[in-house]
Amino acid sequence: MSTLISNIGQLVTLDPAEPERPMRSHAALVIDDGRVAWVGDAAHAPAADTRIDADGAAVIPGFVDSHSHLVFAGDRVDEFEARMAGRSYTAGGIRTTVAATRAATDDALRARLRHLVAQARAQGTTTLEIKSGYGLTVADEQRSLRLAREVSPETTFLGAHVVPGEYADDRDAYVDLVCGDMLAACAPHARFIDVFIDSGAFTVDEARRILTAGRDAGLTPRVHAGQLEPDGGAALAVELGAASVDHGTFLTGADVDLLAASARADAAGGPPATVATLLPLVEFATRQPYPDARRLLDAGVAVALASDGNPGSNFSTSMPLAVALAVRELGMTPLEALAAATRGGARALRRTDAGHLGVGARGDAVILDAPDHRFLAYQPGVPLVRQVLVAGEVAQ
Repeated sequence: MSTLISNIGQLVTLDPAEPERPMRSHAALVIDDGRVAWVGDAAHAPAADTRIDADGAAVIPGFVDSHSHLVFAGDRVDEFEARMAGRSYTAGGIRTTVAATRAATDDALRARLRHLVAQARAQGTTTLEIKSGYGLTVADEQRSLRLAREVSPETTFLGAHVVPGEYADDRDAYVDLVCGDMLAACAPHARFIDVFIDSGAFTVDEARRILTAGRDAGLTPRVHAGQLEPDGGAALAVELGAASVDHGTFLTGADVDLLAASARADAAGGPPATVATLLPLVEFATRQPYPDARRLLDAGVAVALASDGNPGSNFSTSMPLAVALAVRELGMTPLEALAAATRGGARALRRTDAGHLGVGARGDAVILDAPDHRFLAYQPGVPLVRQVLVAGEVAQ
């Protein structure tokens, strides 16, 4: 089945094969058998089985949200209110969600997860990474990943989110568990392994051990680092060839140099870059300083934007809002922010078939209720997603 999207006022392809031409005007797009089959001028569009009239609107690639934590129970609205009254954010609140998640049934977790995925889809997210990390037992981490895999192939084992209360006096035993029985149970349900490096979570040395064990089990490393202070996590991420280092609010000059060197090596045909994934919705919800995306981009670092949707530090999956904040607070242009939220996110997931609308890409497209992609930042908070297509099928 082929679908023609015609009468597109502005088509943002972000096609890596045409870096000098990221967008077209008065364009059309054909998706056939789930893949982009043709891109060109609307006047020369071929016939297709079905046709969608964009009516002059902008069409962009579906958002690729490469960082979320959506398998959980309960909420932390009291914690949010306290933060707004002046309490600082720390990693300790995660344990509140762990208790609620452990107590929840599979059906309750599944219902909450599907509801949140539907929210993300309605806002234009077509590829979504989902982490575990609110179970912190072998059985609960495994079921979190099993449920996440029902809605996305992009799953991450985050048994090293924090040390659970029952191991507070024996951290080494918990790291042993994460590297041993927990990893063995979770690896079949995950693509990636992640560690939260922070004074309230795990040290760099603990993270190195966990990530190396995960890599040996066939999982690709990712790293939470630099959220609350400089912590050495970015250097570890580059050392281990991690797909991404996420947060990056407090990156040092040396961190930026390492990430830029990683991107240059990738461009020269070396191993894939370690992507700096920025999460501005977290800074918005915690009143932490925003990261400096301009510094990263000017240095040549590969950059992504993601939501970090979770019940504690940011209970939102809105990629359009992440784009608007990146333009307003992180120093990005509207096109840079959109690219980071689509093609950049795909790069952080080591995906070449998502995040752009070049020929051969998966047919994930978003028709905006606006004539230009810049309206995502120009009209923040306004529901600008008119229609979402996933592999050429209209999402319901």
